[in-house]
Amino acid sequence: MLFTSLYPDVTIPEQSLYDYLFGGLTDAELARVAVVDGTTSLTYAQLRSRIDAFAGALANRGIAPGDVVALQAPNGAGFIVAFHGILRAGATATTINSLYTPAEITGQLIDSGAVLYVTVSVLLPAASAGAAQAGMGADRIITLDPVDGYVSLGSLVAEGRPAPPVSIDPQQLAVLPYSSGTTGTAKGVMLTHRNLVANIAQSLPMLGVSSTDTVLAVLPFFHIYGLNVLMSLTLRERGTLVTMPRFDLAEFLRLIQEHRCTFLFIAPPMAVALTKHPMVDQYDLSSIQVVVSGAAPLDQALGEALAVKLGCLVLQGYGMTELSPVSHVTPQAGPTLPVGSIGHVLPNIEFKIMEPVTGAEIEPVTDGVSAAGELWVRGPNVMAGYLGNPAATADTIDADGFLHTGDIATVGPQQEVYIVDRLKELIKYKGYQVPPAELEALLLTHPLIADAAVVAHPDEATGEIPRAFVVRQRDAQLSADDVVEFVASRVAPHKKVRMVDFIDAVPKSASGKILRKDLKGRPVL
Repeated sequence: MLFTSLYPDVTIPEQSLYDYLFGGLTDAELARVAVVDGTTSLTYAQLRSRIDAFAGALANRGIAPGDVVALQAPNGAGFIVAFHGILRAGATATTINSLYTPAEITGQLIDSGAVLYVTVSVLLPAASAGAAQAGMGADRIITLDPVDGYVSLGSLVAEGRPAPPVSIDPQQLAVLPYSSGTTGTAKGVMLTHRNLVANIAQSLPMLGVSSTDTVLAVLPFFHIYGLNVLMSLTLRERGTLVTMPRFDLAEFLRLIQEHRCTFLFIAPPMAVALTKHPMVDQYDLSSIQVVVSGAAPLDQALGEALAVKLGCLVLQGYGMTELSPVSHVTPQAGPTLPVGSIGHVLPNIEFKIMEPVTGAEIEPVTDGVSAAGELWVRGPNVMAGYLGNPAATADTIDADGFLHTGDIATVGPQQEVYIVDRLKELIKYKGYQVPPAELEALLLTHPLIADAAVVAHPDEATGEIPRAFVVRQRDAQLSADDVVEFVASRVAPHKKVRMVDFIDAVPKSASGKILRKDLKGRPVL
């Protein structure tokens, strides 16, 4: 069955992202605070002025439509100015993970065809090494903060050049983020101005961010979730962004308290910390009204516990880089949906649930949830394709325009959707499918477990068995047998955890996804 949105279609402006976000600012909006970065704050007027000046400086240095500019920096006002300045100049931004090694940087610079590199001093050692390997000299690197021997964003903005008179087609490539690579090689995801504008317009009626909201921006802007949902959507609604360069729980809590943040975008690991860490009780978090979790599945019990802990509304969203990134979210206003679901599909989007083996469309049921299948999505937010990789594009987007997400989902009686797991991450135990996310959610309910990940481990007799990697709470006395028994008493026999390893931290991407590929195949101790 083809599912359509329960919400009316929205009008998608035929504009560039810059024009959509900054073209219609009123005098009152120009005076509002747009960004708080440490002790510095910028109004919308100051932010737009800096964006325009940076775009003018880039044009003066030869950057033109069709060029790609790399941007690697932690969250801050400088990132926002640089990113939107690149797009305002008519160029395409390729955002680079702040944790990348020189070799990874080199690969992305070469693959994307970047001709200029914007970064910060703290990342400069890896950035300059990676750039050099890609044939890019120091004269092609701009730093957001002053560094001897490099041109800085501040000096370029100070030139006061007007933004260039470029004409930007909404179908023009705006950003080239690289897919997380949690199940394979990272690929350049081609997102157009229309993709980004469409997804903001689609998300607004569901999320309900407003000009009165102060949004804590800790999710990395180099990831599409932080870039388009957190940063650009908040700017579109004239809210205030309070930026954090990286997640630190104490600083996270301090900023919420100090700035009276009302809206949080988080990933599930942050939900675990907010729910379980004793430090949370030392801060006044009463200003929080809405928390949106995304990037990975949020368990029902954890979501409910977080809502009680903070006394706020907890929503869950779903998406992927290739969807710009949102396709489903729990609506802030509307029917009450289980927080364990990813909510309803956004306006202007259609989806299907397809049986992975037979390819048959799965039908909804009136009582309970449907059978599980792969989620396919079609809409104006679907990427243009993978850069220079038509084969991977064809494997992901079919002839009818449906993007095959690789996520296994079910549909509930209110057309709410539940993500069961990744198609490629399902554990096959004696032919039975065991979803790792279900076991991880169960493990997190144990009071002595701080975090957990579950992966498939090869087994000659059964094919694969569930192997758990567990992070104990500080000073907790917990054995492998304790973990095995805890799970066994709560799941069907085929879902039992049969191996347990204790580790210091679960490896995760910057967006909060568990990097199962880093755990699979670890030697048995």
